[in-house]
Amino acid sequence: MPVTAARQPDALLSWMASLADPTRLRLLHLLERHELGVVELCEVLQLPQSSVSRHLKVLVDQGWVEGRAQGTNRLYRTAEGERDTAARKLWLLARDQTGSWPTVQQDRLRLTRRLAEREPAAQAFFAGAAGRWDKLRGDLYGQAFSREALFALLPAEWVVADLGCGTGQTAMALAPHVRRVIGVDQSSAMLRAARKRSAGLANVELRQGSLEALPLEDGSVDAALLLLALTYVSNPGRALDEMLRVLRPGGRAVIVDLLCHDREEFRRQMGQQSLGFAPEALSRLVAQAGLQAVSCRTLSPEPEAKGPALLLASATKPGQLVELRKRR
Repeated sequence: MPVTAARQPDALLSWMASLADPTRLRLLHLLERHELGVVELCEVLQLPQSSVSRHLKVLVDQGWVEGRAQGTNRLYRTAEGERDTAARKLWLLARDQTGSWPTVQQDRLRLTRRLAEREPAAQAFFAGAAGRWDKLRGDLYGQAFSREALFALLPAEWVVADLGCGTGQTAMALAPHVRRVIGVDQSSAMLRAARKRSAGLANVELRQGSLEALPLEDGSVDAALLLLALTYVSNPGRALDEMLRVLRPGGRAVIVDLLCHDREEFRRQMGQQSLGFAPEALSRLVAQAGLQAVSCRTLSPEPEAKGPALLLASATKPGQLVELRKRR
């Protein structure tokens, strides 16, 4: 706010005019020590936004106040730049004469309360939302972001086989995160849908074939998935043998399928070969295929799911994946 001596009278009159309003003086009292947004100022001053914004514009134009953007909001505080000595003296006089105004005292009380609400606001939100947070988060942000975050943990150089890929939903989800996805399914109709879905993705390859005789080379993939596919084969052990065969040493196998149930009508309706697997039985099958570090657990049913509960098994092919990579 520095001015030349020639402009001093005009500047002084402008400064006096900008301070000759009780609302602007109240604003300067608040903004001298705190950076505040318009909504907070409206609450403290108990004035409509149009009035507060109008007075803020005058103070900004005269150099008393400066603002900065924060997201979609704008925060204000008294200007930090060098202020003309006369202007500074004028404000100190006005502050001294108005600091004891009852209205200014009320403003300070409301500001103290407003500032106290800032810090625990998030804590209060989560305390009230804890019981409904999962649904609220899903309603606000969807579910895809957590899946994308988990997929991002995959090594980008991996080749992944989606065995029993169906219409390619999982292959499509994996494709942005790994070097290559190979989907295998014996159904021509499913593969047509998968090809349509994956059109334009150069790193997705689809092959027709049986899970018990995979159209894949030995040791050609870093990871293999069997998602809701093992109950459709007449010889699960043979399918797991094939899974082991196509994995590279150290490669990962992941299986999700139905937990053993007694819904025979459901099995017939879905065209499945078995009523699912008990965790111990599936763990035994995976280990008998030659996979190691076998882990198997049941999954919590989702609220909207109408089918039987599921279980998840994971295991590793013996050997060191890193050593084989060096020879590639």
